[in-house]
Amino acid sequence: MSRSTAPTTPRVAVVTGGTAGVGRAVVRELAGAGYDVAVLARGEAGLAATARDVEGLGRRCLPLQVDVADGEAVEAATDRVEAELGEIDVWVNNAFVGALSYFWDTTPEEHRRLTDVTYHGQVHGLRAALRVMRPRDRGSVVNVSSAMAYRSIPLQAAYCGAKHAVKGLTESVHTELLATGSAVRVSLVTLPGLNTPQFTWNLNRMAGRPMPVPPILEPEVAARAIRHVAEHPRRNAWVGIAAVYTVLGNRLAPAFMDRYLARTGVDSQQTEQETPRLGSNVFEPRDAERDQGARGPFSDQSGQRDPVSAIGRHRRALSGVVGAGVLAGLTGGALRAARR
Repeated sequence: MSRSTAPTTPRVAVVTGGTAGVGRAVVRELAGAGYDVAVLARGEAGLAATARDVEGLGRRCLPLQVDVADGEAVEAATDRVEAELGEIDVWVNNAFVGALSYFWDTTPEEHRRLTDVTYHGQVHGLRAALRVMRPRDRGSVVNVSSAMAYRSIPLQAAYCGAKHAVKGLTESVHTELLATGSAVRVSLVTLPGLNTPQFTWNLNRMAGRPMPVPPILEPEVAARAIRHVAEHPRRNAWVGIAAVYTVLGNRLAPAFMDRYLARTGVDSQQTEQETPRLGSNVFEPRDAERDQGARGPFSDQSGQRDPVSAIGRHRRALSGVVGAGVLAGLTGGALRAARR
C-alpha cells in the first residue's frame, strides 16, 4: 500500500454508512483483521451497537454521528479520527440513501437529497481522505459502487445517476493520482443486489415491498471483497455474477437490456412478502432508536459465497497457475518439435 513509509500500527480505517448493511459488515471485517475503525453515520443506536461489535473483536472504535452530505462535518470528523485513533490507512466510502419510485413521482428535494448523500457523500469522503493521505504518500480509498453505475434500471433514477457519477469521479481521481506519482490509491468496488436493511427503510412509492434484484448475496460477501481491495488496491473489482452479466450485457446489447428491463425491472424489485417497513431514511436515520444490523429480511434467498470476488482475491495465484500451465505446454511442445 505504500512505497515510502510503512503503515502505522495498529492500522486505522474509516467507514461511512458503517452502522448497517454493507457498511456494518465492512466494519466487522476490518476490525476482525486488526483495524481500529471510525464509523461515520447518523443513527445513534446503530453507532452504539457498531462500536460494541468492534470492541468485542478487540479493537478500538470511534463512532461519529455525521451526515456525509455535510462536507464540513466530514472534514471535522477526519481530524477527530487522526487525533483519537491515529493516521488513517483505509477509507471506505459506502454511505447512501435509496428510493423505489418513478422519476416523476420523486420530488426535486428528494432527488437532491439522494444525490447529496450517495454521490456528494463520496466526494466529501474522498476529499477528506486525500487531504491527510497525500502528504504522507500512502493510503487506500475504496469507493463502493453498484452494477447500476454501468446499467441503469427503472425506479432508481437518482441512485443510478449518483452511482454513474461515483464511477466517473473515481476513474478521474485514480488517473490524477497516477499522473502526479502519488502512492495513494483509490479503487472502485461494483456490487450486485445484497440483503441489507436498505429494503426496509428506503423511500417507497410502489405498491409492493422493495427487494434486491436476484440473485441476492449477503453483505458479508461484499465486505470481504472490499477489505481485499483496500489492502490490494485495483482500479475496479466486481462482486457477484449478477454484476458481471449486468455490466457485460449492457456493453454487448444495450438496446436489448432496455427492453428487458422495461419488461422485468419494475416487478423484480418488488415483493408481496410481508417485510418490515421502518419508514424512509432519506432525511432521517431509521437506526436512531434501534440497531438494524448488517442483514435485511431476505437471508432465505441470499448466497454467502461468490466465485467472482473469490477469483478476484486470488487472481495472482491463479495467474501463476495458468502461466505455469501455459509455460509447461509451450516447453513440452518445443521438446516434441526438437525430437522430430
